[in-house]
Amino acid sequence: MQWPSAVDLALRAPLPPGYHYELLDRRQIPALISALEAWYPGIAVGNASCHLREDFYLQRVCLEDEPERDFIVVLIKQGDELAGMFSGERDPDSEVLYGRIGAISPRHRGAHLSRSVPLLEEALGRATGMGMAYGLATMHYPHMQATFERMGWRLVGITPGFDRELVAPGVVKRVYEAVYAKVLVAEEGLLRPQARSMTPAVRALFGLLFPGQCDNA
Repeated sequence: MQWPSAVDLALRAPLPPGYHYELLDRRQIPALISALEAWYPGIAVGNASCHLREDFYLQRVCLEDEPERDFIVVLIKQGDELAGMFSGERDPDSEVLYGRIGAISPRHRGAHLSRSVPLLEEALGRATGMGMAYGLATMHYPHMQATFERMGWRLVGITPGFDRELVAPGVVKRVYEAVYAKVLVAEEGLLRPQARSMTPAVRALFGLLFPGQCDNA
């Protein structure tokens, strides 16, 4: 389950011309924190706020040329300039990768780098033998939802109140999040649920999310 190198990621999830990946190292932590504060003010609260704390990276993130850990941060750069980032956390027991956050510098949003976030997460999942990857998209605005859907990820549900967001200056509320998933194993690796094993409510929702995939036996 070793994380792939930046070179391997470039082959698995190519970036637009002129951009490249780097794995985070200790020297770049302060610059990354400053960039996230500028790009993503709402990060000050909620699930992603850990990315503003240096101790989070030092204690939990797999840094380049340091011992393997289950949290990874990948930088997207143009030359020496930080253009974006992605962080993900794997669960080695369930073999699932959770995409924590993806953020793109406003200066680089015309380069369509947001499309690289689902590709990068999928590449990380496949390279480490994960069976599924998933991520959450805020329902406060539609941009990341559209990106997941454009890249072929499946909407699998909506979580009410999963996270906290700064929705206006000084106003923090719990928000709805859309959950998107990408299965990374072949169809024969999935056990289809049986209709008799689901309540009517679950069966109705399953039919909407996964039409034709229920075993009616």
